[in-house]
Amino acid sequence: MIAMRRVRIIGPGRAGRSLAAALGRCGWVTEPLLGRDDDCSSAAEGVDLLVVATPDAAIAEVAASVHTRPDTVVAHLSGALGLEVLAPHVRRAACHPLLSLANADRGADLLCDGAWFAVAGDPLVGELVQALGGRSFTVGDDDRAAYHAAAVLASNHVVALLGQVERVAGPLGVPLDAFLALAEGSLANVRALGPADALTGPAARGDEATIDRHLAALPADERAGYEALADLARRLAGGKRP
Repeated sequence: MIAMRRVRIIGPGRAGRSLAAALGRCGWVTEPLLGRDDDCSSAAEGVDLLVVATPDAAIAEVAASVHTRPDTVVAHLSGALGLEVLAPHVRRAACHPLLSLANADRGADLLCDGAWFAVAGDPLVGELVQALGGRSFTVGDDDRAAYHAAAVLASNHVVALLGQVERVAGPLGVPLDAFLALAEGSLANVRALGPADALTGPAARGDEATIDRHLAALPADERAGYEALADLARRLAGGKRP
């Protein structure tokens, strides 16, 4: 059985509040969150884990402002940054939840629902993942930017793509829900078959005439996005752009 841990979080944004709520549900003792107007110099005192849940650009400055404690692990939630930004602390860790945390309540639910985490550094973050009932994989400092780029592709870019779907289909009177069902089916196919075998559509079958008709029908400011994704589909299908 994992010992009850005490954690303090700097950064009362969506990620910090989601994590605090989730860990509280799991029996960890969570100290009140600290914000930008609080004195964080003694934040590492009296806790097993101090989490810096600020925007990436502020992590190094915030970590440097905290007095070091030999028995306290200092961690960040960034997907793109390595452990060097947590200097001068000796026990350092990274624990990036591979989730879209839209708000604290929904975020806490997702964190407690078998989420994936990219971890590095001190093994205490492994206890955190285990307490949440999650799954983890290790990403080293040199690979974190590429890993985070993949995360953005899988989450943010999918959302942006569905925004384009809404712009194109909305004037036709076709509800977004119809395309969300289509997207969910495609994701289920990827899970079952892998991306290459799940690919369908004109690029997969080399139907360039249909692609040309699509481009002619689209508004001019939507064509570049379609063309870029058609190129990715051709690449996945093993074909080249004519």
